[in-house]
Amino acid sequence: MFGLSYWFLPLFAGCVWLGTLLAMLGTWLAQGSPHYPWQGAGQHVTYISDIGASRWGYPLFIAGSAVMVVVFNLSFLSERWLRHKGRLTHNYTMIEKVLSICAIIGAIAGGFGLIFLTIFNTHLYPRTHISMLGLFIAGYIISAIFICAEYQRLGIHFREYRILRASFWIKLTFIFVEGALAIAFGITEYRGNYNISAYLEWIVSLVYIFYVWSFIIDFIPAVHTKHPDNRFPPVRRADDEMAMNTQAQGSITGGPVYSSGGHGYGNETDSYGSQQPMAESGLYNPPRQGVVAPSANF
Repeated sequence: MFGLSYWFLPLFAGCVWLGTLLAMLGTWLAQGSPHYPWQGAGQHVTYISDIGASRWGYPLFIAGSAVMVVVFNLSFLSERWLRHKGRLTHNYTMIEKVLSICAIIGAIAGGFGLIFLTIFNTHLYPRTHISMLGLFIAGYIISAIFICAEYQRLGIHFREYRILRASFWIKLTFIFVEGALAIAFGITEYRGNYNISAYLEWIVSLVYIFYVWSFIIDFIPAVHTKHPDNRFPPVRRADDEMAMNTQAQGSITGGPVYSSGGHGYGNETDSYGSQQPMAESGLYNPPRQGVVAPSANF
């Protein structure tokens, strides 16, 4: 579309969110860092939500959040579609598909939380605003957990593709960092340490941007699989099970084992030929013919 690949979706979503935050903060500073009536006494660090409740910040906050959520959630749907069409590695089992769908549901829930927290601002609807903030953070963290589970399983079956392992660790880091920051934010907010809590809210929002951008690497293989001949072949679990049985028989009898596994279509050249372009990115490293890929867990 317009000469762009799917990696543009998370890139654009992250840039929109970053631009929204910078515009809100920059305008607030340019106005002399005003103290709004709905802010706490002695609070000199403003929350994003405080700026978003102002007359000029309200429409900016809603517009920026809505655009970001729609585009970012399109990234989740696109990932599922590309994996189904062979533009990305196929899901190996039904469990991985279920995990992917659960990740999409979590992202949609988190997206609704973000949009609703901008609509129900902290000035007029403080309780609803806090509830929607919780839904936003929890939704995307839960979504990231399901994505990590899916990628961990994919990485076991496709160990030659390092991009799956890299994406897994990036998103797992996000879960721990964002989760810890969210807990610290809630504790400081509850204790009335509003300045520290406000700093944490800004940090949480900025860390979220890097999570959005982490999906860029997930779409890198799709750049090389636009042509049908370069796409990933369908997974055939029956062949993998046969290969495992053959290897077990060979171990018992002490004889040689000849098996191409679940990707075999004719010969090994055909099997990996359609995946060879992925090696250009450096994150995909298909095994050489005749060499068994070493077993490595996450």
